[in-house]
Amino acid sequence: MANQAVTDKGNSCCGHAESHAEHTFKTATEALKADHRVIEEVLNALERLARAPELSALDQWEKAIDFIRNFADKCHHLKEEKLLFPAMEEHGVPLEGGPLGVMLMEHEEGRGYVKAMAAALTIAAKDPAAAKKTLQEMGRAYVRFLREHIQKEDDILFNMADDVLSGEEQKELLRDFEEHELKEIGSGVHEKYLAIAQELTAGR
Repeated sequence: MANQAVTDKGNSCCGHAESHAEHTFKTATEALKADHRVIEEVLNALERLARAPELSALDQWEKAIDFIRNFADKCHHLKEEKLLFPAMEEHGVPLEGGPLGVMLMEHEEGRGYVKAMAAALTIAAKDPAAAKKTLQEMGRAYVRFLREHIQKEDDILFNMADDVLSGEEQKELLRDFEEHELKEIGSGVHEKYLAIAQELTAGR
């Protein structure tokens, strides 16, 4: 892999859109925390949709689920599962019976919530009452769940990673993140999801 300057534009599908192009990440965990800040913005929008008295703005629900599946899961969670977690395991952090195993289980749990919301959207036209009930219940539960998950990673797991990974290993992970993003979602797609996050935050 080329030894190149690593910026958030190149290595992470995350970061606030207005500062996205200018910021340079020093560590892999810093990049992942930037992912979290964008995801939290979409969670705020999802919470607003889930608390609305009527089922409306189905296009916003669709955007939110698209964002979660591709930005939060396919990009962010898989960078953790395929790259960060194995690197930590090599340094003696156990996969089974430890924090890595818990995070993996929670990733799968989160996918269950998203699958239920996506299924509800498919019946919204035929059975709006049932769709509303599922979307509101699953949406609120998912928001609570993922906020707690993010806090665990920010406050515990990433600190553990910083303790065991060297500076060079962190830089190597950043380069691996870039390759992962290009492979999984394609070049430039992260800008699409940053734009979606902004639209959802603005209620569009």
